[in-house]
Amino acid sequence: MKILCIGDICQSGGMDIIRRKLHKIRKEYGVDLIIANGENSNEGNENGISRASAGDIFAYGADIITTGNHSFSVKGIDSAYEDMPYLLRPANMPPETPGRGYCIYDMGRTAVGVINLIGNVYMHGKNQNPFREADRIIEEIKDKVSVIIVDFHAEATAEKLAMGYYLDGRVTAVFGTHTHVQTNDAHILARGTAYITDVGMTGPAVSVLGIDKDVIIDRFANDGNAKFVPAGGKTKMDCILIETDATGKAISIKSMQIE
Repeated sequence: MKILCIGDICQSGGMDIIRRKLHKIRKEYGVDLIIANGENSNEGNENGISRASAGDIFAYGADIITTGNHSFSVKGIDSAYEDMPYLLRPANMPPETPGRGYCIYDMGRTAVGVINLIGNVYMHGKNQNPFREADRIIEEIKDKVSVIIVDFHAEATAEKLAMGYYLDGRVTAVFGTHTHVQTNDAHILARGTAYITDVGMTGPAVSVLGIDKDVIIDRFANDGNAKFVPAGGKTKMDCILIETDATGKAISIKSMQIE
């Protein structure tokens, strides 16, 4: 099985390349399942994901959408998490949070479990322990699925690495999101779990984390306070391609940047 995991989709630039490329990528690489982090896919100047952007990500080829700290930034999005069974928010958010933090995706001959978690280091919010929540969910679904993929939306590389080692051998893959910069450490861990610290970002190729570079440079260099403006120009998709054997064990992981 080939599974494509797509880094944080950022606003109009990210949605543009999803609309133009995702169906072609699926066919070109023979992808069986697509997981996309869409937490900033809302088109406009507001962080978050909207019902419209989620609908388009699904329509253009993604099977499952994960999110993160901006899961509920767009007003009125709560109902979409209830209506869309494969739109996830982090599972370790407070129990009263709308929606679901994991899903089981039936592929006929096999089933895939996808778990969305959020880190606690340098992240806002009163979220539960992601390690304990991972334990709970894995115990609940392990006899129902042959593949388990974890999107760990976190800031600290140490927390992400620790999660990878913690889950090694118990899940098929752990991929990090949130920092918008693809890391050069895609590999198979000692017990067979595919891992990368951060998949990267889908959006403007020349930007600072999706924002116009001049705005960010001015903030750092001159203590400027101009409003964040999404960058324009050429776009790119940061992603990883994971291949599993018949038992669901990861046999390869490849990081890619598609323009």
